[in-house]
Amino acid sequence: MKKLMLSLFIALGFSACSLNNDEVNQDCGTNEDMAFTGFPLLCSYTPKTSYTEPSVLLIGSEEKLLVNFTKNENSCPNSSNNTIDFTKEALIALFAGVKPTSGYSIKIASIVQNKCEILVNYYEKAPQPGEVVTGGTSYPSDFILIPKTTKPIFFKRVTPETTNNVVIGSFSNQCTGGDCQKFFQISDFNILKFQNVVAGGYDFNQYRYAAAAKKGDYTLFLKDVPAEILSLNGQSKTYGTPNEPNHGGVYFELRQGATVTKVQIDNVDTADQSAEIKAFKKAIQDKITTLK
Repeated sequence: MKKLMLSLFIALGFSACSLNNDEVNQDCGTNEDMAFTGFPLLCSYTPKTSYTEPSVLLIGSEEKLLVNFTKNENSCPNSSNNTIDFTKEALIALFAGVKPTSGYSIKIASIVQNKCEILVNYYEKAPQPGEVVTGGTSYPSDFILIPKTTKPIFFKRVTPETTNNVVIGSFSNQCTGGDCQKFFQISDFNILKFQNVVAGGYDFNQYRYAAAAKKGDYTLFLKDVPAEILSLNGQSKTYGTPNEPNHGGVYFELRQGATVTKVQIDNVDTADQSAEIKAFKKAIQDKITTLK
């Protein structure tokens, strides 16, 4: 895979090399994490090619974007999701190739850079045990925006210990416009801040996100989840009436393999909230405050 990605960049007219290339006698300085933005490109554009082999595109202009993608009606709830400022940003499109069913994915986990080059770490996921998949081929992809750069970019496939994650958020039906609702995905390799989440629209694949490397937070946060919520094991539950006027609440989504558990907890302490649920609500609120 590594050699293939390198060959693709050469074919596209870009150079690439490893951050650990000992053959290059050059002082590139210290490696540091690089922030990036997830981009829901498929809300607004359709690839003109079905990428049957692992592929990558680096797109630095609107003209090149339209060479490779067809613009269609925006299907995301926030129309700002489909704009790219190519004077400041470049789009990386990563394709896993053809897969036999649904349930496969490819995701960029982190980016590291130094004075000389950029390393994009990504992982792939196959259908999990018990996951319901649909037949027919699929073409997993991922799209991110990075600051415009002249540095060579290199791709490395990594194998995370777990791809499980949680999503936490604060919401209110009276929240309209802007970024007044705060939603974050926490995994063991990064934290994603979703942008302009619409009340009730909790399919997080449709939102831009700002990503920052932060290792170990999922495992640490999981220790705060009450047994009462863990026992839901894929079910959804609402405590109180968070959608009532002047209430609002916190959102919690636990993704473990093919199992997704979703919980909403009223900001107002209600009779169905045990002491453990109230403490967990406070833990979510405190975590959101630290992440803002």
